[in-house]
Amino acid sequence: MTRPFTGNGSASLPCSVVSELRTDLRNVAIVAHVDHGKTTLVDAMLWQSGAFRVGQDVNERVMDSMDLEREKGITILAKNTSVRHEGVKLNIIDTPGHADFGGEVERGLFMVDGILLLVDASEGPLPQTRFVLRKALESRLPVILVVNKVDRPDARIAEVVDEVYELFLDLDADESQIDFPIVYTNAKAGHAGLAEDALSDSLQPLLDLLVEHIPAPSYEPGHPLQAQVTNLDASPYVGRLALCRVRHGTIRKGQQVAWCRADGTIEQARISELYVTDNLDRVDADEAGPGEIIAVAGMADITIGETLADPADPRPLPVITVDEPSLSVTIGINTSPLSGVDGSKLTARQVSSRLEAELVGNVSLRVIETEQGRAGFEWEVQGRGELQLAILVELMRREGYELTVGKPQVVTREVDGKLCEPVERVAIDVPEEYVGVVTQLLALRKGRMEALVNHGTGWVRMEQLVPARGLIGFRTEFLTETRGTGLLHHVFEAWEPWFGELRTRPTGALVADRRGKVASFSLFNLQERGTLFVGPGEDVYEGMIVGENSRAEDLDVNAVKEKHLTNHRSANADELVRLVPPRKLSLDQALEFLREDECIEVTPAVVRLRKVALDQTSRVKLARAAKRG
Repeated sequence: MTRPFTGNGSASLPCSVVSELRTDLRNVAIVAHVDHGKTTLVDAMLWQSGAFRVGQDVNERVMDSMDLEREKGITILAKNTSVRHEGVKLNIIDTPGHADFGGEVERGLFMVDGILLLVDASEGPLPQTRFVLRKALESRLPVILVVNKVDRPDARIAEVVDEVYELFLDLDADESQIDFPIVYTNAKAGHAGLAEDALSDSLQPLLDLLVEHIPAPSYEPGHPLQAQVTNLDASPYVGRLALCRVRHGTIRKGQQVAWCRADGTIEQARISELYVTDNLDRVDADEAGPGEIIAVAGMADITIGETLADPADPRPLPVITVDEPSLSVTIGINTSPLSGVDGSKLTARQVSSRLEAELVGNVSLRVIETEQGRAGFEWEVQGRGELQLAILVELMRREGYELTVGKPQVVTREVDGKLCEPVERVAIDVPEEYVGVVTQLLALRKGRMEALVNHGTGWVRMEQLVPARGLIGFRTEFLTETRGTGLLHHVFEAWEPWFGELRTRPTGALVADRRGKVASFSLFNLQERGTLFVGPGEDVYEGMIVGENSRAEDLDVNAVKEKHLTNHRSANADELVRLVPPRKLSLDQALEFLREDECIEVTPAVVRLRKVALDQTSRVKLARAAKRG
């Protein structure tokens, strides 16, 4: 059996060149919307393949290895594992489901020959499903549809399958791509079947279908070595690891290779260590052939997209490119009066080095030096969305950094001489009674209704196109208005002309006018003004935001004023001062809260809101200048 080689990342070979197949190997990525069960399905595959011994203590979602992944219940980094099924090794890439980490998805697709498209049997395809499927179809990868969670009481399996077919048509899939097999699963229980009402007690039907339908890796016999770096990792023993897919040839431990760098230069390098994946472990290997996914050590500053080739005939593959960023934040050193109290990494050099290190393994981020950056204390960091940028800041604070983070801004570009901004496709599921209020909220943000479907279950799904600017700070307000019942998902759709001025936060801020420790007496008098963010005994300083004003304007307040003692006994002296508990904002919530003239002070211990200009005189001058401008 032969076919022309059309692997990702390299041009198709001439028709006269015949390729061979690695029938003992399959490379597949599991892609889906966030929380549809990808990582749970991989867990079940590992258990049933014998990766864990009986009685072994294993965490749920074993592939989510980062603390943040476990805390948030999402996959942030693409990871690979392998299982064996009837003599065939299955390399499986578990990809993130959130569009903010689309760079991880795109790189994962460069490593595989097919995908498992996982869809929830109740929720159906959502915006991130559209995003990952579009990338797979562009890469000409065959698809197996996995309808998961068929045990849900609100499952609507037939309608969901029809919605997936509609999505394929909407994404201009051709006939061969639409003709995909379907398998039904309950990943949590480890059951699968080719009919929704005939599930096996294991995942055998899914694994059989995977081996049958996903093409074996193809290669050209005699072709010189080509292996492309698609991801990076680090080992405390051997340093940086480059994760590669071997396209052609064989790579060996200790071998001299041509390192084709992204800037076009070629260097000689030696493969000091070579690993392949066996279940969850990386194991030493002497050599790896075409189609294998490997990790190599020996090149200290190798980066994503570069190629390892034959020194006698180096043929670099095209450098991997991913979608451009659509959102940015300004990150700088901590300039507040409380700087240095909690963290150990405070200097501009340390922050700059950390941001540069992040760029090495995260090709979807950009770091741009601003005017203040040239002065050594501020940088503009561009990414796919609020979540991706918040994850970066959260990782840095856990590493001991103190930072100042500005309000998220959209990245604009010029298209045909017009200033354009990113537009997101928003899918919202809400109970029927909240349709009106949600529609009104999005109308204020220049949203355009694309579809409105009532499932007849008391829930309605609406799809709208909304400027990415309008979604900054929207999630908190959305959850408040829907009493926490609404579900919101969005993904980048297109660039459109600038929409003009949009509504910002309707409330003002309560701003501390002096430094000190918060007093209960002051809070008792201030809590009538709005919602407080601080409690008694906390340190505050001039310009720090201590609460949300119920009115639109900002209000400078004294949060440290104590009750003055007198020689007279008060009639209500023994009454307790009853304070409303302060509202503690997470980093994500704080980013959504910000106005243009505000920023966040982030330390390992606390997240504080503050004004960019701390002293009152400067703020008044800036406000007057903004009105004149």
